[in-house]
Amino acid sequence: MFGFTMDSQRAGALEALRAAAHRPYREALAEAAAILQRLPRYTGVYLYVLRGDVLELDAFAGRETPHVRIPVGQGLCGLSARTREVVLVDDVAADPRYLACNLETRSEIVFPILRGERYLAQIDVDSDHPAAFRTGDRAFLAEAAAILEPVFP
Repeated sequence: MFGFTMDSQRAGALEALRAAAHRPYREALAEAAAILQRLPRYTGVYLYVLRGDVLELDAFAGRETPHVRIPVGQGLCGLSARTREVVLVDDVAADPRYLACNLETRSEIVFPILRGERYLAQIDVDSDHPAAFRTGDRAFLAEAAAILEPVFP
């Protein structure tokens, strides 16, 4: 079903996301961010929604970020919105596109939430560990994005 070995922590997180997805919008997103942030190596989780040509932070768990509005095309989050692709950076210090939020962040993955061809939102995960995200994380976030897609208007 998942295309990768599902550990009990990820399976539990997906089950919790399914329950959270039935809550009102703001509550669902806040709970989703908190659920995801509890996973190993997920230091900060940010849920950005695309409104026009700007990504707006609607929920997060972990460290605060000064980037509450990101224009499409700017930084790694904006790159994902422009290309409609997953963006994975193993060493953010070596990537000039990275918008620094926290000095401790070492790697980042940005996973789009799509409805058909429409880019709705993204799951942005920061880690304090270099090269923290593996194939299993990509597959896991694909499942999480599919669960969260109906939450967005």
